[in-house]
Amino acid sequence: MNLKKMLNRNVLQLDLPGSSKQEVIEGLLDILMRTGKVKDRAAALNALLEREKKMSTGIQFGVAIPHAKTDAVDELLACVAIKKEGVDFESLDGVDSHIFIMTLSPERRTGPHVQFLAEMSKILQNESLREKMLHLESEEALLQLILAPGT
Repeated sequence: MNLKKMLNRNVLQLDLPGSSKQEVIEGLLDILMRTGKVKDRAAALNALLEREKKMSTGIQFGVAIPHAKTDAVDELLACVAIKKEGVDFESLDGVDSHIFIMTLSPERRTGPHVQFLAEMSKILQNESLREKMLHLESEEALLQLILAPGT
């Protein structure tokens, strides 16, 4: 999975709005809407919220990965956003989430989103990189950190 093909400045945001789980999910979806590749916002939102009802996508270390499969997209879409204030995402470790990665993928495709999340998890497992993400000044800096985490 080539992160460079999946991510660009348009799907990154440093000042994610919202103070609740629902508002954050809607804000992330709005980022994906900017791609012009989400055919039905309501269907995508419904899929995301239904997935969240099954089990929270707040993982740990301040990271949440809301995701869903939906026919509202024809290909894997992803975005990354930062919320410095943090939001209670019912994470496994009880820590508020600050780093959000959202994926939407077509109903019938399984591989690409797993590969994308595997690549992102390599970065997110590194505490110093997570900390750097919270103090970046631009989406361009966030993109560079994701694409070249060792620099």
